[in-house]
Amino acid sequence: MTHDPPGTTHRNQGYLYHEQLGPQADGQTLLAYLSRHYPHSSAEQWTVSISAGLVLLDGVTASGDARLRVGMELLWQRPAWDEPPAPRRFDLVYEDDDLLAVSKPAGLPTLPGANFLESTLLYLVQQQYPDAAPLHRLGRWTSGLVLCARSHDARRELSRQWSARQVVKRYRALASGSPAWDNMIIETPIGPVVHPLLGSVHAATPDGRSARSEVTVLERRDGCSLCDVAIDTGRPHQIRIHLASVGHPLLGDPLYRAGGRPDPDSAALPGDPGYLLHSAELRFCHPRSGQAMRLDCPPPTRLRTAQESLALETALR
Repeated sequence: MTHDPPGTTHRNQGYLYHEQLGPQADGQTLLAYLSRHYPHSSAEQWTVSISAGLVLLDGVTASGDARLRVGMELLWQRPAWDEPPAPRRFDLVYEDDDLLAVSKPAGLPTLPGANFLESTLLYLVQQQYPDAAPLHRLGRWTSGLVLCARSHDARRELSRQWSARQVVKRYRALASGSPAWDNMIIETPIGPVVHPLLGSVHAATPDGRSARSEVTVLERRDGCSLCDVAIDTGRPHQIRIHLASVGHPLLGDPLYRAGGRPDPDSAALPGDPGYLLHSAELRFCHPRSGQAMRLDCPPPTRLRTAQESLALETALR
């Protein structure tokens, strides 16, 4: 399975990192700590940064052999770097003084990490709406609705609704195979399991945390099935794991195999592309007015039903 090109490489403006050191740093040398906890740079590269005065301890330039103590303030300036290619855009779905809902394209991370900083939904949204911050995250290759709060009160109330499982989340997914059922509630527990590269990843496991997905088969196609999936929990990679756990992994998913666990012989990572998954609908109560809200985000072409595609073609004529 292929995706549209994710965009061009973006060179950011660098970033000033701040950390209040905890017990894990106590007694280590500065060079050893930076090399271990920020492995994007080698020990040699960290030595150059320290020698250039880019690393401060309690406001003072430090040497690589400085001993760290709990409570120290660590500041270091990471020079500008080229971020991996990603689409640097989003579409507006809804906005008012309390809320912002946007549509994230597949390939754009929601939050910084893994060498992404400015090519993230958080950064791009805050360039236009500085008061907005996502209430949840979608995997990099999952497209669709992301809801943001624009005030402390809105964040607090919507977080309460999320915790109370009062927010309805419906996704569109393309699963492999043809299930023998039209509807199924999947409650496979999800928790960390061993991964050869990362140490652990979330997967199906008997001692995991509770999770619930309600799957409806919309269409059966050649070798795959188009599904709606409603979830009231939000475990990491829940839909990918749950459909795989009942024998129907997302078509093209490089990580999760039938049974809901990674292939132990594969080097695939959770952020690798290949599958199609879309956040299509959110239902909740407005944090200020209490009014019932329903937000929809039309799925991309391969995740539309035949009826949806026909309706769109008719509307465009």
